[in-house]
Amino acid sequence: MDISKPVLLLTPGPTPIHPRALAAMSWPMRGHMDPEVFAYNDRIVADLHTLYKTGPGAFASLLSGTGSLGMEAGFANLLEPGDRVLIVSNGVFGERMIEMAQRLSAEVIPVCFPPGEPIRLELVREAAHKNHPKMIAMVHGETSTGVMNPVKELAAIAREVEALYSVDAVTTVGMLDFDMAAWGVDYAYTGSQKCLSAPPGLAPVALSARALEVISQRRTPVITWYSDVLGMQNYWEPGENGRKYHHTIPVQLHWATGEAIRAALDESIAARAERVHWLGQAILQTLETIGFTAFVPQAYRLPTVVAVRLPAGLDDAKVRHQLRHDHHISVTGGLGQTAGKIWRLGLMGENARPEHYLELMTALAEILKAPQLPELFKASCVVR
Repeated sequence: MDISKPVLLLTPGPTPIHPRALAAMSWPMRGHMDPEVFAYNDRIVADLHTLYKTGPGAFASLLSGTGSLGMEAGFANLLEPGDRVLIVSNGVFGERMIEMAQRLSAEVIPVCFPPGEPIRLELVREAAHKNHPKMIAMVHGETSTGVMNPVKELAAIAREVEALYSVDAVTTVGMLDFDMAAWGVDYAYTGSQKCLSAPPGLAPVALSARALEVISQRRTPVITWYSDVLGMQNYWEPGENGRKYHHTIPVQLHWATGEAIRAALDESIAARAERVHWLGQAILQTLETIGFTAFVPQAYRLPTVVAVRLPAGLDDAKVRHQLRHDHHISVTGGLGQTAGKIWRLGLMGENARPEHYLELMTALAEILKAPQLPELFKASCVVR
């Protein structure tokens, strides 16, 4: 085993690290209470407000943990034991939401749909008006199936019943437009290793002014000390006596993620969204010539995770092993009910590059005896 040998990550996370983020990992260490760290964190916060389009009175920060900590922290801070939460699910990560909220002793109202199928808004609206939840939570881009869920339409339902609105933006923010203030999102989070192409280990989060007010009026303490927003605010926002120690942040990950966020904003989210759309179409057009088919119809397809149904007779495990072992390319299969049936190709941040997918087409041409794939892919990239 040669752990130093590069592997091309075409997975739905983690993604190849952005060059600016990789360079920042080698910056000299600073203490977590160092003035230069605070100054750099202030820049990160300003960029997160821009990235999420948060609105007045919002709070943004980095949690020292992956996107799953971002998911759990939202429930832990905004719900108290017995509070009712309506969770809309059509995949593995919606199911994870349900389990987390149940473990935190919330009263969970699940509204579930089969993996790969769209959300039926009329059923969500019916459940919301019947149960009047304190919060509605959903996954914007369901990583496990490649479905894009209707974030704005669900926001309207949350407003109708005056519920808080929490959105998992793990496969969307940083690559596609996200507008917390305009859509009425109260809590949103992602993972550093997804669309931002930073190393895993941080969860960039944002809370609305309304969410902060709800937290300040809690009857019971937040069940987890580590991700208590009020405690984190003492570190991220200076009070009368300056900033207070909360926990030892992973400084190098802050450097890297800060640079990755700035790189995304420098390129512009609009340019990134355009890049991911045409590249996704080129990939699908090429793979369809050898029997792959889109798992999700265009109307609700997630641009950043291209889910393709495998051709009849293709040995999923064998081909992915050949890609990884012989060509040093990593692609991801299905999760749960879709295991062995689909591939999920990541188009987030640095893996949404045509040169990377040309490598995949070249490798598949050899493995599947389809020599036309590289030229077809290059032609599809030109016609855009």
